[in-house]
Amino acid sequence: MKNQTCCFTGHRYLPKEKLPDIVRQLEEVIENLIAQGVIYYGCGGAIGFDLLARETVLKLKKKHPQIRLIMVLPCVEQDRKWRQSDKDRYRALLKVCDKAVYVQREYDEGCMFKRNRYLVDHNSVCVAYMVRQQSGSGCTVSYARSKKVLVINVAV
Repeated sequence: MKNQTCCFTGHRYLPKEKLPDIVRQLEEVIENLIAQGVIYYGCGGAIGFDLLARETVLKLKKKHPQIRLIMVLPCVEQDRKWRQSDKDRYRALLKVCDKAVYVQREYDEGCMFKRNRYLVDHNSVCVAYMVRQQSGSGCTVSYARSKKVLVINVAV
């Protein structure tokens, strides 16, 4: 079953001028993965690329009802410091996902790191938007490569 799974990692802030290209690339990659039998998509729940990935999976789910969106969240109140508009988008998507997994209950400094490791450890493909190696996404991509998880970077 692991060969039917994909996760996402990416930066929280995406360049607005590149958004149309990022969305097009992301849709193309997910369509190709669906054609290869990938049906489970794990998203980390952050703003930025994670949010874009969730929205894209949900959009493609209308065309491919067999795919499943699994939210893998670092803690219960991860959105407590977000802007209201980001909270609203996040909570709306949380209501329509197929499953939510919380890595731990309470927030602490390591919960995002644990969430990223969980995503990699439970998936065979990692779709990334990574332009800065020195970042949480860069660490996640490095970890995925060390675990022989296929990494597809849509930022290239």
